Amino acid sequence: MRRDVAQLSDEALLEAVAGNDEAALGELYDRFGRIAYGLALRILRDASLAEDAVQEAFLQAWRGAGTYRPERAKASTWLLTFVHRRAVDLVRREERRRTEPSESLADPAGLGADEEAALGSRRQIVRAALRALPSEQRQAIELAYYGGLTQSEVAARLGQPLGTIKSRMFTGLDRLRGLLAEADFDHA
Repeated sequence: MRRDVAQLSDEALLEAVAGNDEAALGELYDRFGRIAYGLALRILRDASLAEDAVQEAFLQAWRGAGTYRPERAKASTWLLTFVHRRAVDLVRREERRRTEPSESLADPAGLGADEEAALGSRRQIVRAALRALPSEQRQAIELAYYGGLTQSEVAARLGQPLGTIKSRMFTGLDRLRGLLAEADFDHA
């Protein structure tokens, strides 16, 4: 018997998310995505970085929903804490990047044969991992990362609710990270 996630309390939604319920994650995003984005945008003052912070915070919530304790905080507070922390981390990263001396952007001679081979190997690993994802997740990720579309544009292009696209991307990116780790991507 399928539950209607829209009728669940915030806390029950997090419990469903802990059980890997993607619809619950989509509903959670529909409820708090705008507030989360507003918080991140106030901290970061950059729309793209704010989107990244929100996406990473919801991914963290997806992974850590089992650790949520309703007696310690409201669901919204728990979730927005992730957004705040990620946004502050991004501010610090951007500050470091601006204050560190620039290294040379490219070797004038180009990549060596060994570097070209390693790069080709890494590309193959990424392509194989993407092909292993369910088509809905792969399509959303490819449109966003290779097509340069925002999640809202992906939702419009695919005719899906934004929460569904967010959920597919969160889940797909999580699976992609796992597949890349299995393929020992960091050492390829």
